[in-house]
Amino acid sequence: SLPAVSGLVEMGAHWIHGPSPGNPVFRLATHYGLLGPEAAREENQQAEAGGHPPLPSVTYGSSGRVLSPQVVSEAHDLFNTLLASARAFCGSEEPPAPSVGQYLRTEIARRVPTLGRGEEDTQRLQLAALAACLKLECCISGTHSMDLVALEPFGEYVSLPGLDCTFPGGYSGLPDRMLSALPEGTVLLNKAVRTIWWQGSFREEGDEARDFPVRVECEDGDTFLADHVIVTVPLGFLKERHQDFFQPPLPERKAEAIRRLGFGTNNKIFLEFEQPFWEPQQQLLEVVWEDESPLEEPSANLEANWFKKLIGFVVLQPPEQHGHVLCGFIAGKESEYMETLSDVEVLSTMTRVLRTLTGNPRLPAPRSVLRSQWHSASYTRGSYSYVAVGSSGDDIDVLAQPLPEDPKDPRPLQLLFAGEATHRTFYSTTHGALLSGWREAERLNQLFKAPGPA
Repeated sequence: SLPAVSGLVEMGAHWIHGPSPGNPVFRLATHYGLLGPEAAREENQQAEAGGHPPLPSVTYGSSGRVLSPQVVSEAHDLFNTLLASARAFCGSEEPPAPSVGQYLRTEIARRVPTLGRGEEDTQRLQLAALAACLKLECCISGTHSMDLVALEPFGEYVSLPGLDCTFPGGYSGLPDRMLSALPEGTVLLNKAVRTIWWQGSFREEGDEARDFPVRVECEDGDTFLADHVIVTVPLGFLKERHQDFFQPPLPERKAEAIRRLGFGTNNKIFLEFEQPFWEPQQQLLEVVWEDESPLEEPSANLEANWFKKLIGFVVLQPPEQHGHVLCGFIAGKESEYMETLSDVEVLSTMTRVLRTLTGNPRLPAPRSVLRSQWHSASYTRGSYSYVAVGSSGDDIDVLAQPLPEDPKDPRPLQLLFAGEATHRTFYSTTHGALLSGWREAERLNQLFKAPGPA
């Protein structure tokens, strides 16, 4: 197999989205001194990027040339305007379309005559650039198509202010610091859970005095008895396994929410080069397939065309730390197909794509490849959640509701639920996941603080 990318790469979460005081990940990272000097700057915390960090970029077209920055930015500006208008239907009785994708396509179709000031080639190019914008939005939403993302609740998602930033020492520095405060041996790793039994009456061997409502059974046969368990497994795992993972099964209302909410795949492909073919100031290499249009159906032939879903590459900064590494992003079915290929196949396809885009048939191949495979990972089965057509923010709240449902149950809060898919306004983010965990911990704190029987 090919050697891995030298130095540090993030296989999972990449950025702090909206690094500002309202973001608990940012606050903790600052507290632990894990961020670079740039991220801490006041201006950076106040910048409103709307979830799209404005990196210095270059756009390659599939005809093997760099596309006109003006033509591309006009398309981007239009797309961002339309996307912002898509967020305005929150709470509307009759949204103009069921999905974000259908809404955007209708609006783009209306504006075709005004694109490229009526000049046909420019018009075609801007449509191709708009198709690329939709793919980027698929990566951000973690979905195969924006046609799967519900329009009405789309604006419930909240983007925090601040220019997205990364952890110079890696995201894992944060959980490492948080864990170091816990007593030795508190956290057990590689301890897969097979079944969570609840609403039961379980006793420890030899301790007949006390019984527990919850019994957690591990794949290796070990069991843990508990009054409360906080479940933070990804929605993708719940979709696949909730029927057998919980005994008795979850109530129908919660099972329905799990079925309705969206959960998709966004993967990274890291390519390491001996030498960069890009300019030192370029931090984002965008990709536009010039024959595409958002108004036409994309090809369903994954084998032949999976790589066209790639939105481009972020240059890992700084090269002194990472070497010359590009990180590509790709979402949806194409991303899941990519997971089934070998490293060698991915590397040769990426080489071919980059030779096409740069117009340089002799561009040296990357010396190594590394990619995430979030869909194949049996405990995640994808990346993160979105509010799908047919679901709403209420489903997120239903997913977050602890069990048993009866607030007067003598054994309350047996199962509590946290994780990004349980946060109504910050789903899909690390800060949403963190806040949801704090929310459930606080629920237990309140229970334990409750005055005892008089």
